[in-house]
Amino acid sequence: MSPIHRELADALRTRLEVIADREAYASDPAAHFDRLKNASEEIVRLQAALPAPVDPQLAHYLSRCSYDKALAHLEQS
Repeated sequence: MSPIHRELADALRTRLEVIADREAYASDPAAHFDRLKNASEEIVRLQAALPAPVDPQLAHYLSRCSYDKALAHLEQS
């Protein structure tokens, strides 16, 4: 896996961790939303930085925000 793909996989994992953090959501929904927004923006930034040609399946998952599938795809590569 290339460095940019590793970064993208890490960003996807981070987003999943934020989503799973129900305690943070319950204690401070606004801060939780900000963390989720930042994680999502990082994914978009890394998606734009992927070198061409981008794997068509990965591009499909990312364009549809199917981030679980995108992460699984990266982990299989």
